[in-house]
Amino acid sequence: MNMTRAQARTYAQELGAKIGDGIPGCELVLAPPFTALDAAQDPRSRWALAAQNLSEHGSGAFTGEVSAAMIAEAGCRYVLVGHSERRSLFGEDGPVLARKLARARERGLVPIYCVGETEAEREAGRTQATLARQAETLEDDPAGTPLVVAYEPVWAIGTGRAATPEDSASAAAQLAELLSSRRELRLLYGGSVNAGNAGELLRLGGVHGFLIGGASLDPAAFFQIAGAA
Repeated sequence: MNMTRAQARTYAQELGAKIGDGIPGCELVLAPPFTALDAAQDPRSRWALAAQNLSEHGSGAFTGEVSAAMIAEAGCRYVLVGHSERRSLFGEDGPVLARKLARARERGLVPIYCVGETEAEREAGRTQATLARQAETLEDDPAGTPLVVAYEPVWAIGTGRAATPEDSASAAAQLAELLSSRRELRLLYGGSVNAGNAGELLRLGGVHGFLIGGASLDPAAFFQIAGAA
């Protein structure tokens, strides 16, 4: 829950000044709060927008919710589904997330579906079982549609303890196997990504890019990570 509209506008201006005509071979996506989506748009289309969440309902008496239709109308191409904070703080489980995926598809949004194990699950050797369970939510999602899956081990988020390239590669290989029917699948890694580890994670971690958290709040740091990747 970061950035007012004014802050997002300044961020977009600073990021735009740094990337110039864009970064070849790199797709950038910004995911500001709902209230700042318009302020973060780029008139030159050098980055896309993602919403941080969406309602499992299409419309109706659900005060405070934001629908897929509203998100699409606001200019978003992507939407986060199943972020670890939504799972842990708001109790979102498989059935809820499956409905959110369906609502996103109805409006042509590409889901960025987040998966990852807690530290307790990791220490108990249940990483693979956790990822398999979370991937089951995608069973009814149309296999022929674009999908982004972000592996974000909960123990690495905001802790400074990034997964090793080997950890990332192992998770990415499992997810690729579990989702082998997907023709348009991209895998991301999220969890304490910075300019110092981005290149190695991308080369050896089996992923196509990153879901960047705290480091992305500084446009200079975000640009450095994109450049390192």
